[in-house]
Amino acid sequence: MPDLSRPNGPKIIAIANQKGGVGKTTTAINLAAALAERGRRILVVDLDPQGNASTGLGIELPDRRKTTYDLLIEDAPLEEVIQPTRFEGLSIIPSTVDLSSADIELISNVKRSFLLHDALRQTAMDRYGFDFILIDCPPSLNLLTVNAMVAAHSILVPLQSEFFALEGLSQLMLTIREVRQTANPDLRIEGIVLTMYDRRNNLSHQVEQDARENLGELVFRTLIPRNVRVSEAPSYAMPVLAYDPNSQGALAYRALAEEVLEKHGKIAA
Repeated sequence: MPDLSRPNGPKIIAIANQKGGVGKTTTAINLAAALAERGRRILVVDLDPQGNASTGLGIELPDRRKTTYDLLIEDAPLEEVIQPTRFEGLSIIPSTVDLSSADIELISNVKRSFLLHDALRQTAMDRYGFDFILIDCPPSLNLLTVNAMVAAHSILVPLQSEFFALEGLSQLMLTIREVRQTANPDLRIEGIVLTMYDRRNNLSHQVEQDARENLGELVFRTLIPRNVRVSEAPSYAMPVLAYDPNSQGALAYRALAEEVLEKHGKIAA
């Protein structure tokens, strides 16, 4: 649904792939951190009941007093659900396992697909001055993911550099097409980012070649490498940019942030 009344609001990007283990949450956390490092004000919406984005940004379970569940199901006000993280310019609406029941609880709600759209576009959001809102979707094409697609301006798809990677995109693309036809005609693909890329591995090169041949400019130039620092950072409840700022993973997510800023004409700080 076009949002012509608030053209200068934050750009909303849903990070989605129905396949688990592709680097979706890792991309949400580290792209958010990289954009914040560039002086942008960022909100991460943790829409995954596993709550890994919340954990990865240092929000302990006892501190998640109000969550995305409260935002969607209880219509909690933004000031109760938005929490600052310890990283400058980076806030989050955290998640807990409570969110896993949302599909069932929302099924009888006639506006069930538009709840996140309406929550993120209310005028109360203006006081925060966010430049980007990144939605970390669950690894499935359920009602929560549909809410994210209806709410978002664009979808960023992490694609693991492995065999059959492209085949897994077909169902996601079908869902995006359905959402365009029924609820959000302006939804577009932000881009496909290849994750867990191993330059020493011929398979990674083949996946990249196939992706670029089939999807062209939709594929980001940046490749996110398979990097031990990226894997270690969540156990310390921080993005890799804070854990090891000079690691290959941190450098890659900074480069990805630059591409996102270029796409949105916000490259100047």
